[in-house]
Amino acid sequence: MYISEITLTNFRGFNNKTTIQFKEGINVIIGHNNSGKSTIIKALELLFETGITKRLTIDDFNKNVKIDDLKENPPKVTINAKLIKSTDEGEYSDELATVATWLTKLEKSYEAQLTYEFFLPERELKYYKQVMDNIQDINNYWHELENNFLRKYVYKLYVGNPDYKTVLDSDTLKRFDFQFLNAIRDVERDMFSGKNVLLREVIDFFMDYDIKTLQLDPEEKKLRIRDKKNEFNEQSQKIIQSLKDRMDIGKTHILNYASETGAIYENLKPDFEGIISDTDLYSILRLIVTDKTGISLPADHNGLGYNNLLYISLLLAKMQKNASEEYLGSNSKVFSILAIEEPEAHLHPSMQYKFLKFLNKNKENEVNQIFITSHSPNITAAVELNDLIVLSNESGDITVAYPGKVFSDSEEDKISKNYVKRFIDVTKADIFFARGIIFVEGISEQLVIPEFAKFLNMDLTDSHISVINLGGRYFEHFLKLFDGNNGFAIKKKIACITDLDPVKKLKTDTSWEKCLPIFLNFDDENYEYKTHSNNLIDKNDYSENIQVFSQKKGFGCTFEYELILSNPKAKELVTNSVSNSDEIKRLMDLLDNGDIDNFITKLREGNYKKEIRKLSHPRFSSDYDTKKHILAGRYLNSVKKGAVAQEISYAISETKISDLKIPEYMGDAIKWIYPTQ
Repeated sequence: MYISEITLTNFRGFNNKTTIQFKEGINVIIGHNNSGKSTIIKALELLFETGITKRLTIDDFNKNVKIDDLKENPPKVTINAKLIKSTDEGEYSDELATVATWLTKLEKSYEAQLTYEFFLPERELKYYKQVMDNIQDINNYWHELENNFLRKYVYKLYVGNPDYKTVLDSDTLKRFDFQFLNAIRDVERDMFSGKNVLLREVIDFFMDYDIKTLQLDPEEKKLRIRDKKNEFNEQSQKIIQSLKDRMDIGKTHILNYASETGAIYENLKPDFEGIISDTDLYSILRLIVTDKTGISLPADHNGLGYNNLLYISLLLAKMQKNASEEYLGSNSKVFSILAIEEPEAHLHPSMQYKFLKFLNKNKENEVNQIFITSHSPNITAAVELNDLIVLSNESGDITVAYPGKVFSDSEEDKISKNYVKRFIDVTKADIFFARGIIFVEGISEQLVIPEFAKFLNMDLTDSHISVINLGGRYFEHFLKLFDGNNGFAIKKKIACITDLDPVKKLKTDTSWEKCLPIFLNFDDENYEYKTHSNNLIDKNDYSENIQVFSQKKGFGCTFEYELILSNPKAKELVTNSVSNSDEIKRLMDLLDNGDIDNFITKLREGNYKKEIRKLSHPRFSSDYDTKKHILAGRYLNSVKKGAVAQEISYAISETKISDLKIPEYMGDAIKWIYPTQ
């Protein structure tokens, strides 16, 4: 059995009825702050934890509700969980027997439901409407509800179809083991001494574990353990007798005081006696760690991260104890849930990986289902796509996405999914946390776009917009994660900035080669031309949250080409790593002087100049525009992208080019994705 989904209505940030789907094993819930991660864990706690108050506060209601609707019906919180049969579960399992009265589907693949409701009883509605009818201000409404009605609210747990209002038998819920480790935690308080309940319970369960795990009749195990206890009692009596012998003389003086105070009368007098059982001594045990040299140190001398891992291991040990029918009989737990909030809070990156490896190893033996909330790229990168649940909160509307489910079983989608899995390392996992993403092809765009945005007074960092370098044209693999046409996709704005990269080929050949815009359609008799070789340019079947931005067809080529085309006189862009820098700067000086033939003569001899000379007429509307394209082509051929990218970014950000013109398509992308509020 496992929790397949939970539905929240009017609970905290969840206004409309929202369903979150879960899977067997580990579920990692990620998202930026205030996206609803902790709310989901709290909802599970309200359903399955027995040792907490289940009453809510005024701030647990979703407040994004119109006052007229609130006047008509008081707010109500509803949380519903659906539990279904596990893939490897037996036909007549203990889990099925536990939820037998919860069933809503009786087939072999059964389904069960548990529902929590927090509501104002019907007998209070008349008075509620009388009081609220005259309130016009929404803040006054919530104040009135908190002070005069919240104390009258009640909660109920229903099983099966919630419409039937069948109240939960509380004893049934005791068969569930819900363990929660929140983000703000003091694990040291709970585990370093046998006086603490957690460590005491674990010690008691694992005492004589060698006998408890033998393949013997339960009664035979009990006899062997009883023999151990009797042996311990015999040894402990020797210790007690030794203490009594040491007190023999001192006892006489103590009794003299007792006689003088009147404590001894009618031949009654105090003496000393005692029995020490093994369980009595748990309280003197403390948790220590031993280093490789054999030196022992108290566990509280460790760092918080190490102790958090120790504590989680103790929790798992406790859950194993709780599930032991042999140890607890009918009080044993049937279904165990481990919820951990922000494990990265006290763990450095390498320990985060170790932690997940540890959980994956133990999930099948000790815990039925694990829920982790996180906004750590390290944890996100370490788990499978199928384990991820992504929450987003835009303008108060929380949406849920499942990265692993956006890919179908088709061969194309399998390739895309594998590529995305390989790509998402710690630095790229930000695609799940950013509010908006600009996908680019290379390092140059990744470095300069944030600077262009600042130039436009639009700081991408402040707006939580990430620029992700895909290292090539792999957009379509990633866009599947965000395409709103797929119900499992992540709902956020995605801008794709990509190059046209025009090409040509001999009509007698099959291979295409790069072609600068100035050479497009130059030799129609022998060559075939394309204004762009990028299939993404013509793809228009994505949802409206995805937009593609590129250069103008027939005029554009690459980012570097477009940068100089837009800033043909900006010598600051001719950086140290640009070859032919002197020639390019001379060409910049000649843009306004002389005719085009004189301009061409200033090109260095070589293949580029030979090709330019073959042009019998200006390719563009004016000589000036043609010269700009010749200059841009020369610049592009002189740039080594990896080396010059950093220099271009520095030139844009530090030298403050006064008349810098941002390439139009890049400016459009930044303005489109930047939030208006």
